[in-house]
Amino acid sequence: MSCRSTKVAPSVDFDHSCSDSVEYLTLNFGPFETVHRWRRLPPCDEFVGARRSKHTVVAYRDAIYVFGGDNGKNMLNDLLRFDVKDCSWCRAFTTGTPPAPRYHHSAVVYGSSMFVFGGYTGDIYSNSNLKNKNDLFEYKFATGQWTEWKVEGSLPVARSAHGATVYNDKLWIFAGYDGNARLNDMWTISLQDREHACWEEIDQSGEIPPSCCNFPVAVCRDKMFVFSGQSGAKITNNLFQFEFKGHMWTRIPTEHLLRGSPPPPQRRYGHTMVAFDRHLYVFGGAADNTLPNELHCYDVDSQTWEVIHPSQDSEMPSGRLFHAAAVIQDAMYIFGGTVDNNVRSGEMYRFQFSSYPKCTLHEDYGKLWENRQFCDVEFILGEREERVLGHIAIVTARCQWLRKKILQARDRQRQQRTKRESSEESDEGAAGGPRDVPAGSKPSGTQPLLEVSIREAEAQPFEVLMQFLYTDKIQYPRRGHVQDVLLIMDVYKLALSFKLLRLEQLCVQYIEASVDLQNVLSVCENANKLQLDQLKEHCLNFVVKESHFNQVIMTKEFEHLSTPLIVEIVRRKQQPPPRVYSDQPVDIGTSLVQDMKACLEGGGLEFCDIILLLDGHPRPAHKAILAARSSYFEAMFRSFMPEDGQVNISIGEMVPSKQAFESMLRYIYYGDVNMPPEDSLYLFAAPYYYGFSNNRLQAYCKQNLEMNVTVENVLQILEAADKTQALDMKKHCLHIIVHQFIKVSKLPNLRSLSQLLLLDIIESLATHISDKQCAEMGSDI
Repeated sequence: MSCRSTKVAPSVDFDHSCSDSVEYLTLNFGPFETVHRWRRLPPCDEFVGARRSKHTVVAYRDAIYVFGGDNGKNMLNDLLRFDVKDCSWCRAFTTGTPPAPRYHHSAVVYGSSMFVFGGYTGDIYSNSNLKNKNDLFEYKFATGQWTEWKVEGSLPVARSAHGATVYNDKLWIFAGYDGNARLNDMWTISLQDREHACWEEIDQSGEIPPSCCNFPVAVCRDKMFVFSGQSGAKITNNLFQFEFKGHMWTRIPTEHLLRGSPPPPQRRYGHTMVAFDRHLYVFGGAADNTLPNELHCYDVDSQTWEVIHPSQDSEMPSGRLFHAAAVIQDAMYIFGGTVDNNVRSGEMYRFQFSSYPKCTLHEDYGKLWENRQFCDVEFILGEREERVLGHIAIVTARCQWLRKKILQARDRQRQQRTKRESSEESDEGAAGGPRDVPAGSKPSGTQPLLEVSIREAEAQPFEVLMQFLYTDKIQYPRRGHVQDVLLIMDVYKLALSFKLLRLEQLCVQYIEASVDLQNVLSVCENANKLQLDQLKEHCLNFVVKESHFNQVIMTKEFEHLSTPLIVEIVRRKQQPPPRVYSDQPVDIGTSLVQDMKACLEGGGLEFCDIILLLDGHPRPAHKAILAARSSYFEAMFRSFMPEDGQVNISIGEMVPSKQAFESMLRYIYYGDVNMPPEDSLYLFAAPYYYGFSNNRLQAYCKQNLEMNVTVENVLQILEAADKTQALDMKKHCLHIIVHQFIKVSKLPNLRSLSQLLLLDIIESLATHISDKQCAEMGSDI
């Protein structure tokens, strides 16, 4: 048996020592709730409290508190308590004078108190004394005491169906309905000192949401978010974020097509939105005369929406509006609301969140681009021959046009090298022996940079294009500035030449959003010069709009416009072309994930520059990609690069199975986390050993193991647990084998188990067979 030397890199940011291995192989396997599972909890009995809608719920410790609302006939002001551990309902203990019966009020928790503001009061049955309120009440959970805060000075206008939240020790109130009109003002009051509290109106700036009501607000990452709601003719499905520090609003663009993610939820009102981890969860509401019951999730970091697919054993709530939601620990609770046929609900549902660390694929490749480490290609650009470095593996995976250029350059380089070598050989033969080679001119272990000349591209737009190849994004410059818009137009021209459909769409989206009265003529002229017909059309239509035309033609820029363009504008104004509608889906090209998947599956084979050895079997790979995703490989390739370009693969002292190794490569190349549960056991320690950016892979491995150990795969997982020394998982597998032994005994894999594992099974069976069963077996004998 030959002895192989193992090439390893020193630990960099992670401690790969044995003491850690004990910790990271402990799964803490035990009771768990299925991720993304809806559960119907006991409903509220009528004798405790009426079914209702337009109420509020808040979470305090291990309980949900329900206040107010209406039951279809009357407004309510009772306070109900639901204990999430016991799943039991009761009326909360109260003293003092509670707020008058009301609905469409707001309720928040601060410290050990609940604060209720505003809402609509009166007798809806007799249609009398109906009015909006701007009063503020406090309920102390510890004593059950209701008290009203009497605040001096200016007050927010009385309102209902507004948004409210707590941030930085203050209650923040936004928008709502005052009985005559919808609002979009914002007020705040400190909740720290009741004696000196006063209301203050906030001077908002930025893209302030339109006046609206019946919308939710949620705070995440120190920002407040507002989604959809009733805004009259302006109702949209826009998501807005408010920065508390600068009091600045921003409308978040919905580039769902380009991001490869589902679109945002339909516009709606009467829905709920809660924050958990880095996500916002939107449920229910009335959406264009329907009551949808999908759960939508917005990732604040990646700015993408997705629809959450519930677990198979979920008890889904029906669609509803004017319900209420709150979060306790890692679950969302939804209570009440109006369901079909205007019926009020008394149901309580629980939804189990997942809190996986975010995928860092785009950020990791982005850092590789920014740091310019392990570059192996140099692009020579334009007439000035400016130089930009890159990585062949990523560029060829993402752009077929550049791939062709790189292959041509590589062929030329090989031909030149062959000519040079044959010329040197003939010189040696003529001289009668080898010539002296000057010091430093001998080839080293590192390959020289491949030079690729691209005359049609200038450096600045090409760098923006390269950033897109690595991250699927472009760093948008200052919106509206003419020079910045013109730069993106140059990028767009390159995207068309290089056939990068996804980048084309990004550029068009940016430019169209940036066109304004100040820059439209410059953009139009540049689009005409670059023959960018789609952008030119957009600019012409912008100019001839009724509200824009007079302002544009009065500018000095219009006077200096080329005559053919002036003629086009005048004709467009006189006779607008008919609108052409196409129901053809837009081809948005391939994403970073799709391209890197194709690269791993064979598309990048001819550009591999490292061999990974798994138990002696070679697997070609790409240095730049491995280094971008793993600090272990980055350190190795930077300082301890093996001369023969081969690296032995293990996770600590354990060599993973071939199947698990392929699962790890899929995670490295394109962030895939789908794998059989036995692979999860092998890879549980990989994030620590290989120094991945976070433990996302480990979180998925743990959940995969918890959810998917079955009779059918228990023997494979037992083998993996034994090999990785995951003792608690091994114990769990033996437990399943013992209790399902009749089924397990029929599995063909049982015969291929090692002798030691078969002995473990026999020992477990012996331990679990009771004395009574032994006696019965003895009597049979």
